Amino acid sequence: MISVEQHLSRIMGTVKVIRPFELGVLDAQGCVLAEDITARGSLPGFTNSAMDGYAVHAADVASATPEDPVVLPVVNDIAAGNTHALSLAQGQTMRIMTGAPMPRGADAVVPVEATDGGVVRVQVRQRSVVGQHVREAGEDVEAGDVVLRRGTLLGPGQIALLAAAGIARLKVVPRPRVVVLSTGDELVQVGLTPGFGQIVDSNSVMISAAVTAVGATPFRVGGVKDDARELMDTLEGQLVRADAIITTGGVSMGAFDTVKEVLSRVGTVQFDKVAMRPGMPQGFGLLGDEQVPVFTLPGNPVSALVSFHVFVAPALRAMAGRPEPSYPPGYVPAVASEPFTSVPGKMEFLRVVLDGDSARLAGGQGSHMLGALAAADALAVIPEDVTSVQAGDAIECLPLLGREGL
Repeated sequence: MISVEQHLSRIMGTVKVIRPFELGVLDAQGCVLAEDITARGSLPGFTNSAMDGYAVHAADVASATPEDPVVLPVVNDIAAGNTHALSLAQGQTMRIMTGAPMPRGADAVVPVEATDGGVVRVQVRQRSVVGQHVREAGEDVEAGDVVLRRGTLLGPGQIALLAAAGIARLKVVPRPRVVVLSTGDELVQVGLTPGFGQIVDSNSVMISAAVTAVGATPFRVGGVKDDARELMDTLEGQLVRADAIITTGGVSMGAFDTVKEVLSRVGTVQFDKVAMRPGMPQGFGLLGDEQVPVFTLPGNPVSALVSFHVFVAPALRAMAGRPEPSYPPGYVPAVASEPFTSVPGKMEFLRVVLDGDSARLAGGQGSHMLGALAAADALAVIPEDVTSVQAGDAIECLPLLGREGL
C-alpha cells in the first residue's frame, strides 16, 4: 500500500503541459497564455469624454457657480462614434456624449447635471478644471506595452483587454480534452429506468461535470460493458481526441474488474492500493503513441469524486499550464463542530458542510451515498496518524468543485 502523497507525486511527475497552439480571442477564455501579449494600439485610442455633458475650455467656466452661472453658446453636438475632427473656440461649448472624441482645444467636460441642459445656449453652474471628466489617449495602455504575460489565465477581463488591444488570435495552452467512460454490465443510461440488479450511470455524468468545473473539456463516452475486447476497442478509438482519459470502475480485486485486466497488459498503467478512504484502489499510467495519461478511479461514486479532487484535478490544471502549489493543493483551514473518527493508517476524506470556518458532517459517509455528497461543501482531510477529531479541533478541508465560496 502506498500513501496519497506517493500516488499524487507519481502523477504530477508524469503529466506534461499540453503543447500550445493558436486560438481566436474568444475561444481562448479559460486557457493560459503561452506568450507575452503586446498592445497594437493605445487605450483609449483617442482623447474622449468620460461623461455626458459639455466640452469646454476650463478657463471659460472657472468662475461658474449655481448663483452666477456662465452662459455659453452650444455650437455642435458630438456623439459617441463621431469620426470628424472638430475644434472648439474660446467662449463656446459643444454637447458631448460619454466616449465621444474631445474637440481640439477643449480641456474639460462639464457634466450635464451641472447645467440647465440647454441645446442652443447652456448655463454652466459649476466650475471645471483642466482634465476634468476627460480620458486621455493612452492613459490606460500605450501602444507597444506588454499588457498580459505568459502564464496568465484568461478570464472575461483579460479577454476584453486583448480584444481592445487589437489581438484577434493568440497562442495559448489549450483546455485539456478529457474522455470520460465508466464500466460495468450493470449500468444503464441516464433517463432509463434500471431493472433488477442495474444502476444508472451517474459516474460518467458526475466526472464529466467535475472535468468542466476544473476548466477542461469533457467527452463523455458513458458505460462500457465488462468485456475486455469492447473496452480495449473503446480506449483505442478515443485516444485520437484525448489529452487524458478517466475511467471509473473495474480497478479492484473482483473477478470482473475489466479495466484492471485490460490495462495491466498495455501501456505503463500501474495499479496500487492507496492508503485513503474512500478511494483505495487507484491506477494511473500512459497509453498510446502520444502517451496519453489515463486515470482509473474506483466505481463507487463518492470514491470516484474524492479521487478526482485529490489526484485528477491537480493533474489537469498542470496539463493546462496552471501548476498548483505542492501537496496539499487548495486546502482551507476549518474547525470541527463535532467529533470525527478515522481508521488508523489511512487518510480519511469526510464529506462536510462548511459554515464559516466550522465544519460538520454532511450525513452518511458510505462511498455509495450521493445524498450526503450533494449536501457537502468540502472534504475534511484527516491524516493517517489521526484516529479521532474532537469538536473545536483544527482541521484542513478541500473545497468541492462547484461549491467553492458557499
